[in-house]
Amino acid sequence: MMKKIENNFAFIDSQNLNLGIQKLGWRLSYRKFRIYLLEKYSVQTAYLFIGFTPLNQKLYESLQSAGFILVFKPTIPDADGKIKGNVDADLVLRATLEKDKYEKAVIVTSDGDFYSLVQYLYDQQKLETVLSPDRRNCSTLLRKAAKEKIRFMDNLRQKLKYIKKNTA
Repeated sequence: MMKKIENNFAFIDSQNLNLGIQKLGWRLSYRKFRIYLLEKYSVQTAYLFIGFTPLNQKLYESLQSAGFILVFKPTIPDADGKIKGNVDADLVLRATLEKDKYEKAVIVTSDGDFYSLVQYLYDQQKLETVLSPDRRNCSTLLRKAAKEKIRFMDNLRQKLKYIKKNTA
């Protein structure tokens, strides 16, 4: 029996995803990740929320060519001079405003700031899953809100890791 193709959307906290996977000691292939989201969760539209820095133009082009819709947030240096582009409010707003356009949402983060959104989507039967990059650093609040719908990426290394191609 073929799986019904749903019109699910993914809302991805790119910084949380990137840092979470780095903590696990590997690099994510965004191209493989996009295919995984489509095949596993019927994600037709994948929003990647990311801070904008002109120096990262090649990265942005590569993410777009892998099938992500980039939602940029202006970046500013914090007190230590580190670049910050907090995307949380933008992600919550987009997921809420577009909820009539998708059947279910896949939220990719380990951040407890998304507790209210996840709780809301769960209560509305609009939550497909929360995909947490890092089991050890996943917020307890997020786990509580997602209940049985939380999944972790620590076992996806072989399937989704980036492998540098030999250009020799």
